[in-house]
Amino acid sequence: MRTADHPDAKAFILHWGEMGTHWGVNRSVAQIHALLYLSDHPLTADEIVEALGLARSNVSTALRELQGYAIVRRVHVEGDRRDHFVAETDLWEMLMRIAAERKKREIDPTIAMLGDLAERLRGDSSAPAHLRERVSRMHEFLGTLGDWYDQVRVLPRPTLVALMKLGGRVARFLPTRKD
Repeated sequence: MRTADHPDAKAFILHWGEMGTHWGVNRSVAQIHALLYLSDHPLTADEIVEALGLARSNVSTALRELQGYAIVRRVHVEGDRRDHFVAETDLWEMLMRIAAERKKREIDPTIAMLGDLAERLRGDSSAPAHLRERVSRMHEFLGTLGDWYDQVRVLPRPTLVALMKLGGRVARFLPTRKD
């Protein structure tokens, strides 16, 4: 039995596809990722088409997108000239790669745009004060978020795991202050 034919694998693939739509990812992209993540061996695009019933062009586009996130890579199988694909199975590595790519695609351009707007608004006496203040605050907030991410992403994995397991309890190590 192929992995994709197992009822629980099907349930996972369908759910991952549905969750992908909530995360802003095309359903078929998420389903292909799920299939490759569950697979114990590299799959060709044709095998993905067959397993998921998707159009070949859709699979090709999705594989490019997943490779762009660096969570799927192309591999070669000895004796087979076709491209095969595997997913990153290290969940921490996958999380860090997705976070890095989303920051690069979504957060960094927004920080840059807000910086430009804040700068223009500082010199625009005709702009309402609340507009200048809110754009400036948003720029500062997202800049702080980006800086925090840049600092956290280089921490050793055991430190990241410990921080996540601490959760909100990490606050007891910080001075309390009301904002």
